[in-house]
Amino acid sequence: MDLTRRRLLGLAGASLSGIALHAAGFSTGRAWAAPRFAGDPFAFGVASGDPVPDGVVLWTRLAPDPLALDGRGGMPERVVDVQWEIAENERFTTGVKRGSTRATPELAHSVHTEVSGLAPGRDYFYRFRAGRDLSPVGRTRTAPTSTNALTFAFASCQCWYEGFYTGYRHMAGEDLDLVVHLGDYLYEYGVGETGGVRNVALDASFQRETHSLVDYRNRHALTRLDADLQAAHQAFPWVLTWDDHEVENNWAGDFAQLDTDGLPDQDPEAWRARKAAAFQTYYEHLPLRLPQRPNGADARMFRRLGFGQLLDLHVLDTRSHRDDQVCGDGTKPGCDVERSAPERTILGAEQESWLLDGAGRSNATWNVLANQTLIAQVDQDPDPLVHSSGLDMWDGYTAARDRLLTGLWERGANNPVVITGDIHRAVVADLTLDFADEHAPVVATEFAGSSLTSGKDGSPTDEVGAAWMAPGANPHLRWHSSQRGYTVVHLTPEALTADYRVTPFVTTPGSGLTTVATFHVDPGRPGAQRA
Repeated sequence: MDLTRRRLLGLAGASLSGIALHAAGFSTGRAWAAPRFAGDPFAFGVASGDPVPDGVVLWTRLAPDPLALDGRGGMPERVVDVQWEIAENERFTTGVKRGSTRATPELAHSVHTEVSGLAPGRDYFYRFRAGRDLSPVGRTRTAPTSTNALTFAFASCQCWYEGFYTGYRHMAGEDLDLVVHLGDYLYEYGVGETGGVRNVALDASFQRETHSLVDYRNRHALTRLDADLQAAHQAFPWVLTWDDHEVENNWAGDFAQLDTDGLPDQDPEAWRARKAAAFQTYYEHLPLRLPQRPNGADARMFRRLGFGQLLDLHVLDTRSHRDDQVCGDGTKPGCDVERSAPERTILGAEQESWLLDGAGRSNATWNVLANQTLIAQVDQDPDPLVHSSGLDMWDGYTAARDRLLTGLWERGANNPVVITGDIHRAVVADLTLDFADEHAPVVATEFAGSSLTSGKDGSPTDEVGAAWMAPGANPHLRWHSSQRGYTVVHLTPEALTADYRVTPFVTTPGSGLTTVATFHVDPGRPGAQRA
């Protein structure tokens, strides 16, 4: 893929205002009878997601000119019929299902085919055809109805211009049932003239912060062109939820934060327009089901997926329904009264009840919460006389955290475990009923994963990590690392094991992979043990 400035500037005359958004969201006209494309329409590869026992959602987006500056991906304002096919083998000699769907300009010619009628716990292969062009082959796996073992990886925070996605290349070689992505799939900041560490010349439109539908489409396009990311999507079904950078840093429900470019998103109408553009493009570029398709600036991302009697996966959205951060956001001391106000919420009333009631009723051995930002209390200042809190994390919503942990405890939820992203560092923590009392009961275990690339090259520890792990500062924290990577979780009825995989560098390609720590949790015994 040629991403040179000459190629991009050659398209500079294209209109940036021609994306039609019909009220119904779909074109009703006749499909393009015999489409022929100027380039590979499947430049973004294929993906699958949200597996259930009898099916998955299959995704692709037609884009023969994927970085076209008008955001259309080189596609005309015409409907295209796209054929899909599922088989039991990679050569498609044993076909299972096939059908046709429509790629419409209103959704950037993306395809979200929800396939049902498959067998549970089975591997399948799938592909698409548009005109004469055939997509790469993807592999997916349905959820089991009965199993004694399940393995998934989780990742987050993949800033394109701060590192290479080598971790995904390694992940694609794992034996996984699924991948869970916890947010910050892309970053809204300006990429820069040379694409950061990627050292790729980009058009000026990529150098500004994203605000419009076209901006977000092209930022997703830039991200999705990465071959390593495509490999991981093609190898496994993904379950995704967003955090903040898919829209704007540290946004909170109906509240925008101050943009780095100073544009007036504080205006409520402008903010909702920006959210609507970001939400739509997130849906357009990822394997999400119809219930997750946004309605303007509103979307329901929280949902629950079951994997037999072994796992209930509760996918959270801690951005869309939260109160605004207190004290102007950030990390600072002296905000205890504001952050502990009893009415404050990070999940919203509906999602909070949905989560606690669902976890309390669950018969699965493991209840895993796919969560965005750290739940564990963290005193971020090593001075024992100063308590400094991260106000964007659950530390800025202490009453909501108390309701969550007390609710899981009182309902007797089976073996709650939290997987977390956002913080660009790996942390293992015990979640207790009272963080001020080191003898308080442990309710759950939290495994926070590091970023995949955000923050550039990491290290085993840094100044922040040293403060977090200072003697007596946070006795419930069991381990910390500032290196980049992803985490692999193995589940059986006897144990949940988390392997922290690390890529020692990301600012240049070709890093190896090391497992730097392994922890396990035993059923009925919350709290992580170092293996």
